[in-house]
Amino acid sequence: MAVGELDFRTCPVTGLKIHRPAERLIKINAVTAVVFLLVGGIVALLIALTRWPAVHLLPAVYYYRLLTLHGIAMLVAWIIFFEIAAVYFCCTALLNSRLAAPKLGWLAYFLMLIGAAIVAITILAGKADVMFTSYVPLKASPWYYFGVILFAVGALIGISLFFASVVKAKNEGTYTGSLPLVSFGVAIACIIAVLTLAHGAIIYIPTFLWSLGLIQNIDAAMYRIIFWGFGHSSQQINVAAMISIWYLLSTLTVGGKPLNQKVCRTAFILYALFINIASAHHILVDPGPSAAWKVWNTSYAMYLAVLASLIHAFAVPATVEVALRKKGYTKGLFEWLKKAPWGDPGFSSLAISILLFGVMGGITGVIQGTEQLNIRNHNTLNIVGHFHGTVVAGTTVAFMGLTYYVIPLIFQREIISKGLAKLQPYIYGIGLVLLSGGMILAGMFGVPRRHWDITFAATQFPMSWDPTVSFALGLLGLGGVIAVIGGAIFIYIAVGSLLWGKKTG
Repeated sequence: MAVGELDFRTCPVTGLKIHRPAERLIKINAVTAVVFLLVGGIVALLIALTRWPAVHLLPAVYYYRLLTLHGIAMLVAWIIFFEIAAVYFCCTALLNSRLAAPKLGWLAYFLMLIGAAIVAITILAGKADVMFTSYVPLKASPWYYFGVILFAVGALIGISLFFASVVKAKNEGTYTGSLPLVSFGVAIACIIAVLTLAHGAIIYIPTFLWSLGLIQNIDAAMYRIIFWGFGHSSQQINVAAMISIWYLLSTLTVGGKPLNQKVCRTAFILYALFINIASAHHILVDPGPSAAWKVWNTSYAMYLAVLASLIHAFAVPATVEVALRKKGYTKGLFEWLKKAPWGDPGFSSLAISILLFGVMGGITGVIQGTEQLNIRNHNTLNIVGHFHGTVVAGTTVAFMGLTYYVIPLIFQREIISKGLAKLQPYIYGIGLVLLSGGMILAGMFGVPRRHWDITFAATQFPMSWDPTVSFALGLLGLGGVIAVIGGAIFIYIAVGSLLWGKKTG
């Protein structure tokens, strides 16, 4: 055995070569992601019980404080730590290659961890009650902005390491031809991430200096425009990564192969070119951008990104259908669907992610991107229901599904409580349907997006006060409780499998 081969092990199930230094980075990033998921989930329960009028748990100051922490823990820390783990997997294991510079990977990890910890501590100390958007003139402690910048620098190093590892793999001939589709999709996610982090640097560095008193003024309209190039585009990273995981799960669960990789790759390229345009729907009500700019972004460019999503929406289920039909499930139109491995939590997570992302995330996103409807819905809970349909019902469920394969393949542990694992995606999915559905319904009746007290809101927005509102907010609260239970089961299974799951070969 060559000396370099000592750095690898071969997975007995998939035959993939696993680079041990990359494996350690995958493990630590994935575990850290789950820790932040736990933090964000606990906070989510408290927020849901506050928005539920029958409970109305928290006083205003703690509601806004925890709402800020919830956005950072879930949309930033949980998602990006997990994505960095996926990035390292896709540039090493899927390419039979090594990580270009593992020491840089550890530097990236510690910068992200320290940055996220600084932000969380600053929020809990009551020095950053500015919510995720942190719109000026709201001002947080300089430590808050510093922590965000530190985290972003770490993420950028991790992304750069992906590209360096792909080049290294190509030069060493560990793969031939084009990148595998999953790695190609992750590469698109990394390209979007570079654009996203550039927006973050452009706006957060001056805001950090403003919080220190070195800059006297930050224009609020300018801040909003550039911030959403960062804030919403971070979700576009998730979309590209999530769909890459859809293709990976279709292979891991049923042995599926994409029917036409050229079409799928073209859809990913449309994301790189046009999906960041979707950020425009956050500023359609702003007076700064011109009408022509708004029309171009929301009536033309955005729909090219929607076209990409429609391609994937047909391609992934088709991949699953063809694979199952090849296994002999050919009676009628839907025997393949009935015989699908619904007891496999990886497969059920894939199906739930596709369905809920499409219905509650994608369709509502197109609606919010229409200027006339956006003006009515923008500052209502409708928007919150939309992005819980994307970030949670889509991305988080897909990441959970992949975890059921990462634990045996990377951590070399068997999943514990297999019966409970079969139920977990369904419990979580039902909770999300009620949670997002309640938010969307309440938003349609004008319930404000951020306000802590619906009783006060009713006096300000009398048209919104309707018995349906109480019903919708009750769904929100009940769905939040069920979703948190489903999330807690996932964390129990994931952590328990790592601690006392039976070791595999």
